[in-house]
Amino acid sequence: MEFSIEQTWDSLPVGHEPVKICFSPGEGGLNMVVDAPFFGDPAAPPGPPGQPFPGLWDYEVAESFFLNSTDEKYLEVELCPHGQHLVLLLNGKHNVLMQQLPLSFSVAVSGVRWHGQALLPWRYFPPGIDKMNSYAIHGSGAGRRYEALYPVPREDLHEGQSPDFHRLEYFQPFSLQSIMGESWVQPESDLWDTASR
Repeated sequence: MEFSIEQTWDSLPVGHEPVKICFSPGEGGLNMVVDAPFFGDPAAPPGPPGQPFPGLWDYEVAESFFLNSTDEKYLEVELCPHGQHLVLLLNGKHNVLMQQLPLSFSVAVSGVRWHGQALLPWRYFPPGIDKMNSYAIHGSGAGRRYEALYPVPREDLHEGQSPDFHRLEYFQPFSLQSIMGESWVQPESDLWDTASR
C-alpha cells in the first residue's frame, strides 16, 4: 500500500517529486518504506545514526501517524535520511506517553534521493487503528516546508495559522487488515496495556 505526499500542510501542491511511503507486512510488525527526494537541509541531527533522536521533527523527516479515532490513542513514527528515528506513543492530542522507543531502521542516500526502511513492531500500535496521516518536512528558516498526505482544507484555514501535525480530525480512514489480510487480528500490546492502566 503506497501513499504519495503531494500537498503542503495547507493544501497547496508541493514543488517537487512527492515523498512516497509504502506499508507492507513485516516479521512481527509493519514495514514502512520511504522513497523521497533528499534535500540535505537542514544539516544532519547531532546524534548517531540508528538511534532515537528527540526533537527530530526539527530536521528533515518523513512521518506516519496511526490513530484509534475513538479514544485518540496513536503512534507517531519519524524517519530521517541521516539514519535517526523517533517513535512516540500518544494518548490524546500532543499527550506523549512514551518516546524514543527502539526501531529497526536502515537508510541509504543516493544522490538526490533517500530510501529508508523501518519495521514497526505490533506492540507499538494502539488497539483499534482506524485512521492515519503521513507527513514530510525539510528546509530551514523561511524555506522550511511542511507537507501532508491529508492536509488542512483551504476553507478551514485562518490567518496566522501554523502547521500542526496533530490535527487528528483531518486523518483519513485506514485499515491494517487492508495490508495484512481481512482475517488478520492485531496482536495485543503490552506497552499500551501498561500505558492504559
